[in-house]
Amino acid sequence: MCEDTSKGSAIASVFIDNDRVRVTQWRFPKKGDNTGWHTHEHDYVVVPLFDGILEIDNPDGSRSIAKLTNGVPYYRDLGVQHDVINGNDFECAFVEIEILSQ
Repeated sequence: MCEDTSKGSAIASVFIDNDRVRVTQWRFPKKGDNTGWHTHEHDYVVVPLFDGILEIDNPDGSRSIAKLTNGVPYYRDLGVQHDVINGNDFECAFVEIEILSQ
């Protein structure tokens, strides 16, 4: 994730960070833990490590719900702005793969 604008309570562990990709595991130990507000400066792929939901706070003040399935990835273009929140009553995590260059 790039250009963090607030500190969240989720735990980020960077596994790979080179000229081409950055791979980060985001772990949310309890319900309500969050990434903090941020803007993605690169295209990225997320691979959930759980079945459940994430709550997404959007810049317009709305909150959306993302239903995720363990191991089923999704892709987003750069420019996404949000705060990602654990909406589950259990610990959850995902792996984020940022595409830094092509």
